[in-house]
Amino acid sequence: MVSDEEKLLDYLKRVTADLRQTQRRLKDVESAGHEPVAIVGMSCRFPGAVRSPEELWELVAAERDAISELPTDRNWDLENLLHPDPDHPGTSYAREGGFIDDPAGFDAAFFGISPREALGMAPQQRLALEASWEAIEHAGVDPESLRGSRTGTFIGCDHLDYCSDASQVPEGSAGYFTIGNSASVVSGRVAYTLGLEGAAMTVDTACSSSLVAMHLACQAIRQGECEMALAGGVAVMSSTAPFIGFSELRGLAPDGRSKAFSANSDGMTLAEGVGVLLLERLSDARRNGHRVLAVIRGTAVNQDGASNGLTAPNGPSQQRVIRQALANSRLSASDVDAVEAHGTGTPLGDPIEAQALLATYGQERPEGHPLWLGSIKSNIGHAQMAAGAAGVIKMVMAMRHGVLPASLHIDEPTPHVDWSTGDVHLLTEAREWPRGEHPRRAGVSSFGISGTNAHLILEQAPEGVAMAQGGTEAQPGAAVGSGELVESVGGPVPWVVSARGTEALRGQARALTQRVHADPGVSVTDVGWSLLRSRTLFDHRAVVIGQDREELVAGLEALAAGEPHPGLVHPGTAAEATGQTVFLFSGQGSQRPGMGAELYDHFPVFTETFDEVCALLDPHLQHPLRQVVFETDPEQAALLDHTTYAQAGLFALHIALARLLDSLGVRPGAVIGHSIGEIAAAHIAGVFDLPDACHLVATRATLMGRLPDGGGMATITATAEELAEDLAAHDNQVSIAALNTPTNTVISGPLELVTDISTTWASKGRKTRTLTVSHAFHSPLMDPILEPFAQAIDGLTFHSPTIPILSNLTGQPADEEITTPRYWAQHIRQPVHFHPAITHIAPETGVFLELGPDPTLA
Repeated sequence: MVSDEEKLLDYLKRVTADLRQTQRRLKDVESAGHEPVAIVGMSCRFPGAVRSPEELWELVAAERDAISELPTDRNWDLENLLHPDPDHPGTSYAREGGFIDDPAGFDAAFFGISPREALGMAPQQRLALEASWEAIEHAGVDPESLRGSRTGTFIGCDHLDYCSDASQVPEGSAGYFTIGNSASVVSGRVAYTLGLEGAAMTVDTACSSSLVAMHLACQAIRQGECEMALAGGVAVMSSTAPFIGFSELRGLAPDGRSKAFSANSDGMTLAEGVGVLLLERLSDARRNGHRVLAVIRGTAVNQDGASNGLTAPNGPSQQRVIRQALANSRLSASDVDAVEAHGTGTPLGDPIEAQALLATYGQERPEGHPLWLGSIKSNIGHAQMAAGAAGVIKMVMAMRHGVLPASLHIDEPTPHVDWSTGDVHLLTEAREWPRGEHPRRAGVSSFGISGTNAHLILEQAPEGVAMAQGGTEAQPGAAVGSGELVESVGGPVPWVVSARGTEALRGQARALTQRVHADPGVSVTDVGWSLLRSRTLFDHRAVVIGQDREELVAGLEALAAGEPHPGLVHPGTAAEATGQTVFLFSGQGSQRPGMGAELYDHFPVFTETFDEVCALLDPHLQHPLRQVVFETDPEQAALLDHTTYAQAGLFALHIALARLLDSLGVRPGAVIGHSIGEIAAAHIAGVFDLPDACHLVATRATLMGRLPDGGGMATITATAEELAEDLAAHDNQVSIAALNTPTNTVISGPLELVTDISTTWASKGRKTRTLTVSHAFHSPLMDPILEPFAQAIDGLTFHSPTIPILSNLTGQPADEEITTPRYWAQHIRQPVHFHPAITHIAPETGVFLELGPDPTLA
């Protein structure tokens, strides 16, 4: 008998748990708008032959100038374009700028685009596609895995001038050129090609476009509109119009150098490029095991309004956007170490920006901690719609290296600024950037000629997540992967290289060889991990196998050269995979002491998830769940067989296994659960979040555990039709509990009646087995808890499944009924239609993968 004190204690436990859950949800709602957004991937192309964030950092850290003469490969009439007189119509007095390499180069076949359609696509659309793919891969995510996901696409881009003369369009190609030269299609084409179903928009606020795109992406992520988002900007000068226009406005530096905040600043340097970031809510990045490069603490956007002119900057507006970004970040100005300025090098804009920084960041700073100010435009020029992305990538890399790089071309600070009004210093030389009492933080500014201002606050990645996949701060570009477990095992390591064609496969081998040579400290297992985990596996493949770095590199070089090698599995085309992967979640009875213990010891993703589930379930239990599951003493371990702990323990194991597999890139196309396993399946399918799922499990297990003992269950080698007469003879007090196979049926009910039926069928020569259970699940003995259970879960939030889930109640794909308390009450009482579910899904399935302690369902 349960005493009144025990009942009261149990009641107080449940009330306290519900209160904590309510408080947590309120806190989550309040803080959702301020949660940092993680930068998990980056890619770029910028002047100076820069083709990656790592190469951009190398350029900046080496204090290189990437400005060059106007290109000769763009069909520009340079002879008639250049003229030293700014008043000479239709010419440019600036002879240099920042240009990317081979803007017309594009592997159209890689993206499934025909040559004719590719010809009609402006370079901005091509670059946005390539950079978006690379940003996703840089995050350690297979781009194909995002197809159909709520991933947003926010790309800054202005009008496209790739083909302004309709007479130049080849016959039959007008449609391609119309779509290919639409700025709105820049983001739309990325979303279409990659299958991304979040919001997609092209942003044009001129020079601030890419930062505004990041602002909108962060808002969409925090509001739940997107799970992840691509954000950045792209600019390519297909014509000479920008040089002619800004020459007439006297806006260009005659020597082609942006001298930000310098006494000899005399104009900006036009440049081009593309930069794309992959963003994700920080909590999601942690849960998904993604490497966090840095976090965006907050952003803000405003407008100059009625300034001194349409294109003239407005100092007070710049101050307001900075203060709003700080407020959104919940930081003060003194919490920020540095600012990557808009800093174009114009004698009008720079002083206004500097005064705004002095009035905000320059005030009330700690002694000896000035704000450090720089601009990447001194290295690569003003990349226009991609300028903000360039600044963000530069500062993320600076944080990871612990160095504030110098800005170039500053002989003396501009005298048009009263530098004594605040504590702001120019970065005329590189400086170490220690972490100090708070994480490294930086502001990034972009002010559009349109009058739209944007400011963003970056922060160093939290400890413990920056290197979540094996990278190191000293090697920010290193391939990342599985960590020390595989490394410690030793033995041969496979590197899988794939591409869409034979020549592309060799090209991939060459690129990987160069990457490995450039980073002598990279782990060979991490490279192997990344090639499998973060790259799409295309049809043309080869495998290089080696014991160490030298053997693997030799195999790669042979692949690149088209030569044989002992460690090279000859290139070939992969067999077409057929059928989806279906996850099976086992039911009660499969539990055993110590289940998952070794996974808990070796895999952080499993450990964190298991602990997270235990923390949500423990308030409902008398004993800590982890202690019960991992107990090895036989007497103590017996507690795991009690229905309360068996169900809770299996659920914790199921979710931890699913998250571990997800971190390895193994995801289901559909899910099936057996009894308690269906709750885990429903959570993985998105029917309810983890706290609600844990509430449902705990309530279900606790109510079942309070029912009187005396129930029994047994499996009989017989069909449900064959058993119908015996069940009726016992007034249907015994029920069909599960249809496991065509000839294996589980019955459930009062123990003596179950035993009687089992004995009868055993005498007929049929195989029977009594199950070790404490209660008769899926039988009339469950009826007393159905209504209390439905009431207890009435406040949960249900969602339609995001992947197919086969229902225990019908054996068919679940419909909207699964999102109701009534369904889950009936789930306790009605038979588990496991065999019908398998029969239904089998024609579409390539692999059934069971998640549980033992392969009982398999």
